[in-house]
Amino acid sequence: MRDHDLPALERRTRGKSRFDDDEPQFLKRGRPTEPPPTDPDTEPDPDTGDRWSSWDDAVHGPEPHPAWLVTELAAKDTELGVLKTGKEADVHLVRRAVPDTDRSCLLAVKRYRAAEHRLFHRDAGYLEGRRVRRSRENRAMAGRTAFGRQMIAGQWAAAEFDALARLWEIGAGHDRIAVPYPVQLRGTELMLEFVGDADTGEAAPRLAQMRPGSTELRDLWAQLVEALRVLARAGYAHGDLSPYNLLVHQGRLVVIDLPQVVDVVANPQGPEFLARDVRVVGAWFVARGLPAELAEPGALTGELLREAGVR
Repeated sequence: MRDHDLPALERRTRGKSRFDDDEPQFLKRGRPTEPPPTDPDTEPDPDTGDRWSSWDDAVHGPEPHPAWLVTELAAKDTELGVLKTGKEADVHLVRRAVPDTDRSCLLAVKRYRAAEHRLFHRDAGYLEGRRVRRSRENRAMAGRTAFGRQMIAGQWAAAEFDALARLWEIGAGHDRIAVPYPVQLRGTELMLEFVGDADTGEAAPRLAQMRPGSTELRDLWAQLVEALRVLARAGYAHGDLSPYNLLVHQGRLVVIDLPQVVDVVANPQGPEFLARDVRVVGAWFVARGLPAELAEPGALTGELLREAGVR
């Protein structure tokens, strides 16, 4: 895909004065909110703005790597714009391609903001049960020092990468949950599979944007319930589930935005986070015509807690 193919990517949300993690802002070319990492090995080419692939300097996703993924060290990464802005991180669209070949892929690159510009909302509850070994780091995180905020940012990125890797492996084996493939983790930058049209670079719509008919609504609900079951069996609650962090791609529900993933057993508030996930998404489905008895929150929450081994 070349730059002149990008008009379909340009989206503006009218009537909104701000954007955050719950309000998607589609690609705005030429308006990156924060520069990529400034590692000397990945400085942009002064003529093209491209960077060498950072594949060899990162933690990689599960093997076997998908066939579409470009892993050649000769590849270059080209910034195409911003897919979404948020309180904690921005998501960029990047094309990774091997020059003079037809090897290329689109990636969604999630970059957590610098500590002085980052506001992690409600992070204390999410971080319960998520501890580092050394007391200095724990004290810094508890006191929200500059170093502590950097530690928290690293925990968000690593937690999302680890959860996606585990869920990808579960989904690949049982085809019960769809998440973006976690390509690589490098510091607080997380590269993910781009979910959308690879030819135009248009992202898959969020569930919140859709107005599904009765049959599609029931199918999406069934997919969501199965995804919640798989999360629970893995010991997880999403922690911030809503129609804004569920994509629908070619009829399939894809779960995204997992930095705040909660260990249902280790986190004392885990059951409450899980119950809130169920209430929020259930209310959206019922408001759009799903029979209320199918989305009764108490029954589903109880089932999921049992799946997670919480009595």
